[in-house]
Parts: sequence; structure tokens; C-alpha cells
Amino acid sequence: MSDQVYLTREGKEKLEIELKDLTEVRRPALAAKLKEAISQGDLRENADYHDAKEQQAFLEGRIREIESILKMAVLIGEDNHSKGRVIIGSEVTVVEDGEDTHETYRIVGAAEANPAQGRISNESPLGQALLSRKKGDKVRVDTPNGKTLFRIVDVK
Repeated sequence: MSDQVYLTREGKEKLEIELKDLTEVRRPALAAKLKEAISQGDLRENADYHDAKEQQAFLEGRIREIESILKMAVLIGEDNHSKGRVIIGSEVTVVEDGEDTHETYRIVGAAEANPAQGRISNESPLGQALLSRKKGDKVRVDTPNGKTLFRIVDVK
């Protein structure tokens, strides 16, 4: 990961809630599950033990990942103004060249990206192409189907 992770306030709060759940609910429950599996005896062929250890590794990895993201978090807000230019946190409406359907995306950091919910990463090809542009600009983006031209309809 880079030195900075861009997050909205909402994204940061979601990660903090997930971290609290992982450390205060799931970790103790998994510890109890491990204790129970250990009490069953021979660990070499104990499927419950091996399953719990695998879950523990995943859980601890996710905890470290969230802690790292939160440590490097730079909050982006809806109040960021860039005089009509696209910045991280902007809501951008685009239309593909030759199409009528408008698509609206919020430019967010990679940790919060979810294209299905209209949240694209500033590191994605479209996100990178849109940054620093303004309403009316056209951007060409490499897509799996080749180069696609988009026109920026609105920036909020």
C-alpha cells in the first residue's frame, strides 16, 4: 500500500465498526472455538482445530489490514471544493461518446472502491482519467473493450 489511503468519513466509520467487531466479538468467539478444539485431544487430525486456526489467520490478517488502512487514512469530504475540477471525493457524471445514458460515480480511494455502488477508485483507469478535469472535458480511457471516450457532464 502507498503512504496514504483516501477514505470518506463513512468509509472510515465502516472500517472502525468492522475492526471493533473483529477484535471484540469475533476474536474472542474464535478463541473459545480454538480452546474447545484443543480440548478434544490429538491436534494432528482434528478438523475443528485446523479450521479454527485457518479462520484465526484470516481474522488476524484482516485486523492488521484495517489497522494499517486506518493509520494511513486521509479523510476526503463532501466539502472539498476544487472550482469545478474533479478531485478525490467528487461526484462525477459522465456519458460515453455516442450514448445517451449518463453514469454518476464518486471518486474514492482504492479501499472504498465499489463500482457496482458507483464508487470508483482514483487509481482505476477511469478515475485517473477524470482527476483534474472539469465539466465538458472529454477523456479517453483504456477499457477491456478498447479505448472509450467519455464526456464529463457534471462535477459536484
